[in-house]
Amino acid sequence: MLEPRIQQHFFESADLSYQAAEAMARPIADAAQAIVDCVTAGGRLWVHGRGVAQAPAQLLGAALSGRFERERPGLAAMVLALDPLLLSQAHGPEDDAPAVTQLRVLGQAGDVLIAFALRPDDALLAAVVGAAHEREMSALVIAGRDPGRNAARAAGQPFMAETDIWIAVPHERPARICELQLLTLHALCDAVDLQLLGDADL
Repeated sequence: MLEPRIQQHFFESADLSYQAAEAMARPIADAAQAIVDCVTAGGRLWVHGRGVAQAPAQLLGAALSGRFERERPGLAAMVLALDPLLLSQAHGPEDDAPAVTQLRVLGQAGDVLIAFALRPDDALLAAVVGAAHEREMSALVIAGRDPGRNAARAAGQPFMAETDIWIAVPHERPARICELQLLTLHALCDAVDLQLLGDADL
């Protein structure tokens, strides 16, 4: 029967969300504060994700530049490397990827990169974060299970700076990572709106 297997997806997802809530709440709160500090100082938000991780990146970009659940002025948020012409030129190493080029050309000191990835050792993730650092930007990374620390310089990744924030999804299965990334971006948007607009009954 298919029903028990289908139900298992729901059970696993619910269990993961419950178990991750406490561990992920602090870095999500820190990320929301970094976003608010950036936009209130006149900075811009650059959102990135590739493959299946591009879906939450586009959703977050739309929620920030448009609205999440409450009306507010749009925030200066741009999703990287969505232009088909830019993507058609992507044939070299990660350092030459369109998202990396865009950050090097358009990023400014005080801007913030928000990057989604399934794996913490993704080569393009490292290249994009490195490009952000070149422009004196900080990075917020939302990625799968980290193999090491879960703090600034989390996952033991050398490309993370002390001022960066790593939001580690405590799972290795891509489907579960994607589900929790979606929940994370919802919580992140709500936290940003709470700081910008104050509390409100939904």
